[in-house]
Amino acid sequence: MGRIVSSVDKVGVGGVIIAALSCAGCFPVLGALAATLGLGFLSQLEGLAINTLLPIFASLALAVNAYGWYQHRKHWRGVLSILGPIAILATLYPLWQYGWSTYLFYCALTLMLVVSVADLIWPAKQECKISGAAT
Repeated sequence: MGRIVSSVDKVGVGGVIIAALSCAGCFPVLGALAATLGLGFLSQLEGLAINTLLPIFASLALAVNAYGWYQHRKHWRGVLSILGPIAILATLYPLWQYGWSTYLFYCALTLMLVVSVADLIWPAKQECKISGAAT
């Protein structure tokens, strides 16, 4: 089950990145990166990507990471894994009107990517719990 959760998390992070690359007007740095990588055609899907796909993939990553936190009970790992998707969703809805929200989005996207790569390098291990053992 842990492998499925990890794989779905990677799909969520990848979806957020692809959706963000499609909006050059909203996120100029990512738009320039998309054009450099030959993904300029994604700008045609800007409305769909920002209004529909980005919240869906961020919500998916949030749900999967919250489940992983519940399953493994690693608090620092759990907080870091859900902080990125929460910041993305906060940037899209209540904080969009502020100028600094773009920087928050970039930080959240970077945090999601770093946590996802760290999860590949150092996967969470299930804690061994012995029930009924004398202490």
